[in-house]
Amino acid sequence: MAAVEAPAMGLSLVEAVLASSGRLQKESLGGRIARLSARVEELKGEVCSLISQRYVEFLPSMQSAVDLESEVQELTGSIDRLKMQIENEVQHDLNVAITEFAELKQQLERDTLILTLLKQLQEFDTSLKQVNVLLPQKKYVSAARQLNKTRRNMKVMESRRGFELKILKALSRELRVQTENILYLLGQEWQQMAAWSLPPSKEVGSLESATRTELRLSSVLPKDGPVTGPSVASVLQAFALLGELRSKFQHFGRLLLTHILKPLISHPSLQPSLEERPDSATLRFEAVGSDQGHPLPAEVFAKLKVVLKALHKYQLDVPLEPGAEEEEEEEDGRRPILAEVLGDVIGKELSDCLIKDCLVHSIPQNSSKLGEYSEVIRSVEEFEEALKEMRFFREDSTDLLTYARNVNGHFADKKCQDVIQAARKLMTSEIHNAIKVTPDSLVTLPLLPDPGAGDQSKVLMPHGATPKPAASLEEGTRLSRHTLSFPACRISESTQKLVALAYQTLKEASVSVEQHRLQLFYSVRNIFLLFCDVVPMYHKENLQKLPQLAAIHHNNCMYIAHHLLTLGHQFQGYLNDRTATFVDLVPGFRKLGTECFLAQMQVQKEELLERLSSARNFSNVDDEENYSAAKKALRQVLHQLRRLGKVWQDVLPTNVYCKAMGTLLNLALTEILSRITSLEDISAENADRLHDLCQIMVDEGPRVFVPLPEEEQNRPFQEEVPVYVPKWMTFKELMLVLQASLQEIVDRWADGKGPLAAAFPATEVKNLIRALFQNTERRAAALARIK
Repeated sequence: MAAVEAPAMGLSLVEAVLASSGRLQKESLGGRIARLSARVEELKGEVCSLISQRYVEFLPSMQSAVDLESEVQELTGSIDRLKMQIENEVQHDLNVAITEFAELKQQLERDTLILTLLKQLQEFDTSLKQVNVLLPQKKYVSAARQLNKTRRNMKVMESRRGFELKILKALSRELRVQTENILYLLGQEWQQMAAWSLPPSKEVGSLESATRTELRLSSVLPKDGPVTGPSVASVLQAFALLGELRSKFQHFGRLLLTHILKPLISHPSLQPSLEERPDSATLRFEAVGSDQGHPLPAEVFAKLKVVLKALHKYQLDVPLEPGAEEEEEEEDGRRPILAEVLGDVIGKELSDCLIKDCLVHSIPQNSSKLGEYSEVIRSVEEFEEALKEMRFFREDSTDLLTYARNVNGHFADKKCQDVIQAARKLMTSEIHNAIKVTPDSLVTLPLLPDPGAGDQSKVLMPHGATPKPAASLEEGTRLSRHTLSFPACRISESTQKLVALAYQTLKEASVSVEQHRLQLFYSVRNIFLLFCDVVPMYHKENLQKLPQLAAIHHNNCMYIAHHLLTLGHQFQGYLNDRTATFVDLVPGFRKLGTECFLAQMQVQKEELLERLSSARNFSNVDDEENYSAAKKALRQVLHQLRRLGKVWQDVLPTNVYCKAMGTLLNLALTEILSRITSLEDISAENADRLHDLCQIMVDEGPRVFVPLPEEEQNRPFQEEVPVYVPKWMTFKELMLVLQASLQEIVDRWADGKGPLAAAFPATEVKNLIRALFQNTERRAAALARIK
């Protein structure tokens, strides 16, 4: 009965639970679920008891089991319905709660934002009022801090959404007005503390303008009624707090560099004068002594220290206040001072100016004075240390000292630059300023230490001088002291100086430190390479028009090539480099000189041919007009050759002179020969006149050979005309033919072995016979023998 009653109790309980579903809104879900759980446990016990009775005790309880199974199914359905109802109602209540909570949170955030903005507005207004109170009292640092506070408040308000834009614009405008106001007041105070008296801007940089420059520095301004005058520290600190200090120092630094520091560096005679008072100092400048040359570094450093010490003492020896934008605490814990801010602005340009306008000029001109440069290095060290103590330079700033200590490198660089500049100046100077060089001329060469003899010295033997032989040679094997010497001629004075510059530079290289020797050596090579590019282009027009300059340029190139043959060998032992040679440049210089002279020769040849073209081919010279034209053409040719001979006299070497004049005279004779031998008919009168014309060339031609100023010295060259004029004997043979009989012509032919056969081919001799003699049996017999 108990088993049957239990399900009944279970059903009634489930019904009760289901019936109470309307009270879910009033009762606690936790209590209700607890009761349901308890009933499930009871049901669990009943099921276990039923199973035990059936399978352990084997009691007949079929009906009870069926009833219990039905009750379990009903209870399960009730639980599922309850679970679904609970989930629906709890989820609904949860969504409602979340929505209400989000709305409350948003309301709270809006309220918090409004309160924050109201607080920012209150602080903004309070700070601006404080600024207006502090400015009349000239408490600029406090006013700047309050203004910075208003700036921060403004940034916060601008970052908030929903704030009224119209209000923000008004506040921003007011903040800008207050900022401009305080910056204006600070600017006025700063102008009184650093008062400039400047010359007109067009005179900037001159010594006169520097002497009219004045700078008055004040550390404290006088009282303005009951208000205490501000100090320079408060004004500059306020600039720093407002972020304007660097821009102010950039303007001040530009004036300082332009009107004071750079003039003190570039003008040796400019001296600073400092007039000091308790709270102020005045810097003035005066010219003392000569302003020529370049000042010594130690003197420049002393002048600069006067100015920078005054600035440090009266204005810039003040640490930056906490909160300044420029403030960056250093590694040792010190705060930067105002001098450091100015140093950051002008330090690099000041160092560059000192290097460019002072230290670069202190580099020695020659290596013998490099040892004295230690004094300059010491003065640079003292100057940098003084500026670091005043904190114009940072501790890691060593630009000046690094430059000074690299004196060997700068000496080599400066030497190379000076050498190239000097060489270019020589190359662009006038070529016609010529000097005479002879085999006996001694070129002064620098003294060089003997690379194998310690401190002993020896003199490089110049070109043209023969050293004394170590052992006597047999008389028959001795060479002339002029062997391989440069021949006598004229060269440009600038070219001789250029070669001397090359020797001097190589001497400097031989005593320089190892790493700079090749640098100087290649500078000398660059001189000669530059010559090949600059001289032909710079003097191109004159070299084409003026025969004398072409000849001098030819000599210049040959003179340089002559020295280049042995220049590298002479210094090879001192440069420690087997490749130190100039021999590879020799062909280029020879070609350069030869091409220029040959171009001038071509010009002269064209002029000669043009003059001969007016001779009317030497035909019909029995006509007086034709004879006069031919005679005039020959006179013009001879005049041109004599003029050219005078222009080249004592300029070209004698052998070159004679070859050049012989070539031109030979050209004229060849043209005359060609014209006469091409004539088809020459009468007896024409022959006589042609002979007279040729006689003019024979008589006057040798006189164009005047390579030397002394007439007596020229006779050997005039007697050797056939050596230099290949057609000379041919021309004389032509004159003989013009006056000879048929038999004389045949005799001079001598069956092709006589002098006439040596001068003319058979065809030309036959043409002359046909032109000179009438067609007779004798002429035919003579022609038959010419073969």
